[in-house]
Amino acid sequence: MKKIEAIIKPFKLDEVKDALHEVGLQGITVTEAKGFGRQKGHTEQYRGAEYVVDFLPKVKIEVVCEDSVVERAVEAIITAARTGRIGDGKIFVSAVEEVIRIRTSEKGVAAI
Repeated sequence: MKKIEAIIKPFKLDEVKDALHEVGLQGITVTEAKGFGRQKGHTEQYRGAEYVVDFLPKVKIEVVCEDSVVERAVEAIITAARTGRIGDGKIFVSAVEEVIRIRTSEKGVAAI
């Protein structure tokens, strides 16, 4: 099993959710996040004063899936989240040792 974490632009959330659903993934966790990468934020003007926006709004999506689905899920996220502009985000894939469903005590793939 693998855990896929994707940091994306907030307005791309619905497209990514739909793309993951088409791949066959049902459960996702979404968290509002703030951060910056290479662009290190940007400057804006408000009422004549210029200020730096360091942390940009992002959305973090977490999905745990079987190894056989990982490649299709990552491709779906890339296709749905890409705008071609700086700040599109990142995807992290890591191994998951165990999953346990609290309600039924199911373990492994059955718990996903």
